[in-house]
Amino acid sequence: MLLRMTLSEQFQRCFIADNRYLWLLNGLKMTLLITLIATSIGVVIGIIIATIRSTFDKNQETFQKRGGATYAVMRVMNSLANLYLTVIRGTPVVVQLMIWYFVVFAKSNQDLMIAAIAFGINSGAYVAEIFRSGIMAIDNGQFEAGRSMGLNYIQTMRYIIIPQMFKVVLPTLLNEFIALLKETSVAGYVGITDLTRAGDIIRGLTFIPFLPLLVVAAIYLLIVLILSRLVKRLERRLRSNER
Repeated sequence: MLLRMTLSEQFQRCFIADNRYLWLLNGLKMTLLITLIATSIGVVIGIIIATIRSTFDKNQETFQKRGGATYAVMRVMNSLANLYLTVIRGTPVVVQLMIWYFVVFAKSNQDLMIAAIAFGINSGAYVAEIFRSGIMAIDNGQFEAGRSMGLNYIQTMRYIIIPQMFKVVLPTLLNEFIALLKETSVAGYVGITDLTRAGDIIRGLTFIPFLPLLVVAAIYLLIVLILSRLVKRLERRLRSNER
């Protein structure tokens, strides 16, 4: 019977009948919320990890010569940061999501926040490396300028280095946001009704596999194309400002 249905009839059955299009709208809302919250978490983690690693890399010899508690603390913090990066980047995001959902927060019913935390912690590892490369690209003269103004190292990082770093890495950071948006499609593994899961539910209700998944793919593609266009415009604007 399904083989005899026209494309318009399949569309009617998949999205119009019983207001099934609401599954896609709610799933899209869930996907965007998870992505936005996870991005915020990832940026905060990324700044912290990148600051620790770049500070240790730039001042390792100075810390070593001075010795004492400062060198020991920075060395431990740098080791923990490296461990975090190794574990997070070395394991699949879907496994991390399932650990957070079924182990760490097994008794919680806050599905949205659990997913956002899981994806945010995963994204933070990649954002940290983006930020670190941006900080390392800033000329050392900027650090010296901050100190000549009477700023300590933390103040120099906060008021001089990090604002410049954001300008350098912003296009790459937005590309990471796009990648994170697509990664959230595995949220259905823990029963969260994101956009991909919504399409799969419609497929199960209608027994029409192609059209729901095609529409889901088209929505993802549209969002990515819009964001990619914004990234390209931003890159052109930054290049024009540099001239």
